[in-house]
Amino acid sequence: MDVLIHLFVGLHIIGIAALLGGFFTQMKAMGRGEARFVPAMLHGALTMLVTGAILVGLNQADDHHINTLKIGIKLALLIVILGLVYVKRDDEKIDKGLFGLVGALTTTNIFIAVLWT
Repeated sequence: MDVLIHLFVGLHIIGIAALLGGFFTQMKAMGRGEARFVPAMLHGALTMLVTGAILVGLNQADDHHINTLKIGIKLALLIVILGLVYVKRDDEKIDKGLFGLVGALTTTNIFIAVLWT
């Protein structure tokens, strides 16, 4: 079971890398007011959602303690991120504030995962 959990943790990290990497590729464009949500951001957020749900299930099945408050907050942030990216995915230009919010929420989600023990 540990191998399976580690496999999905790796996939979860790939999802966050795609989301944050897509954000970073658009930072220069954000400065010009021309940033847009790239497909990698949507796919990364979806990967995080699916693998995160699987990880919760696998950890519960393996009788590991689940911090439901932490998972709930991370899920809420991810749903906001996913909603914004999904709704605005076809827009040619995204408002700087909205684009920056996605980056800030993504970074917050990472720090919650790493620092909240």
